[in-house]
Amino acid sequence: MAILDSKGRLFGKFNLLDVGAICVILLVAIGIFLLPGTGSIAQVNQKTVPIEVDLVVRGLNVLDTQQLYANGFNKGGKTKVIIRNQPYGEINIKSIRELPRTIPVPQPDGSVKELKDPRKDNFSTDMLLTLEGKAQLTDNGPVLGNSKVKIGMPFELEGFNYNFNASVIDLRIQKAQ
Repeated sequence: MAILDSKGRLFGKFNLLDVGAICVILLVAIGIFLLPGTGSIAQVNQKTVPIEVDLVVRGLNVLDTQQLYANGFNKGGKTKVIIRNQPYGEINIKSIRELPRTIPVPQPDGSVKELKDPRKDNFSTDMLLTLEGKAQLTDNGPVLGNSKVKIGMPFELEGFNYNFNASVIDLRIQKAQ
């Protein structure tokens, strides 16, 4: 009896391709369950430091910002943060500053001035937020949850009556106290 017959079967019973597929599946299972992984981005032995993250919110469509502030979105409050579609949890709001709405106005001499937007009932607000929390410090920068925090990253802020996106414009690592 031959080991491999004319139809590609081992000992006349097992297809060679099926045996190869079973071996690959077993090797993958061994690799997943028995060999240690490389770990997550945030390692257990990393230093935890306080950080401040400045976010800019452009064009938030809201009828009344005072209504937003009355329901918990205010200085000293907390907001839920989602970073790269991964929920981080709650983080403290250190400050909120509404930015004035301006429009560029060309001048007769060819220059451009930024003047206050004269339109009423614009329903659009720009804000500068500062959030503060604790992050793990890695060689690649601070990590909140399992997400690295870098300038330009989108943050999603969520609360009782709001859900909007912001973008990181500054990041400061504070001295541990």
